[in-house]
Amino acid sequence: MYDRIVIAVDGSDEARRAARRGLELAQIFDANVAVLSVVERKALRLTETSDEKTRLREQGKEALAEIEELATESGQSVTTKLSEGKPAGQICTYGDEQDADLIVVGKQGLTGLGRRLLGGVTEQVLHRSDIPVLVVSGGNHDGEIETDYSRVLITTDGSENADVAIPHGIGIAQRVGSTVHVLNVVDLQAAGGAFSAGGLEKEFIQRLEMRGQDAVDSIAAKIKESAPKLPVETAVERTTSFEGAAAGVREYVAENEIDLVVMGSHGRSNLKRQLLGSVASTVLRTVDVPVLVVKRSD
Repeated sequence: MYDRIVIAVDGSDEARRAARRGLELAQIFDANVAVLSVVERKALRLTETSDEKTRLREQGKEALAEIEELATESGQSVTTKLSEGKPAGQICTYGDEQDADLIVVGKQGLTGLGRRLLGGVTEQVLHRSDIPVLVVSGGNHDGEIETDYSRVLITTDGSENADVAIPHGIGIAQRVGSTVHVLNVVDLQAAGGAFSAGGLEKEFIQRLEMRGQDAVDSIAAKIKESAPKLPVETAVERTTSFEGAAAGVREYVAENEIDLVVMGSHGRSNLKRQLLGSVASTVLRTVDVPVLVVKRSD
């Protein structure tokens, strides 16, 4: 599934964690790894001396050298590239040049805008890239993190946009022997409106839950067909949160100690004007486990 993996680094702690995740996946799938660091052209323009420009480039080289050292410690070889320009554009272009199957990035990076906001570069990569993107957060960990994929969660709203995540969840779970969780969240606020969710008729909610059960059962059947030995757990959960379905995903991740979320970039309401589907965007902002985002081909 993953033969070529591109890892983007900028010297930040989250980029280092992302690199560790990317290197581990490369070992699992016996994939080639290419590591990219981008010197932002805007930052170069703001420098006043050649020494400052040199220092910016040296920082990029140091970030690459650090990942090379990590790879060497685990017996891996990687190729590296230092480029200049707009980071998101350079990352996506490099992914295409490498014919990559996966791009790995940190959630924030050095230019992140705070814990509740998704880093601008990361969100631009998610918007522009047709290649699946693994987004790795810093989490709440002190020191080194454990890269475990024992419990993989696939989210679904029953749409074709969501279904693109299924092969990726299965592929990773097969390689590491994970339990696959399949989740549908019934968003009662969206179903009934912000001021009438509490008054939804019982029969209507039951229909929504039956539709959600059909969606998770369909994915479970596909998993059993292609990977019959994988243990599968399904769930349909309600949420009344104003954060919508993403809140239900976040709660499920915490309660079930999920290690990896795999989801489509957009759900049933695939609005082209959106940079990223609202559910995916909120999940990425609020969970502390890696999220693999897969975009449906146009």
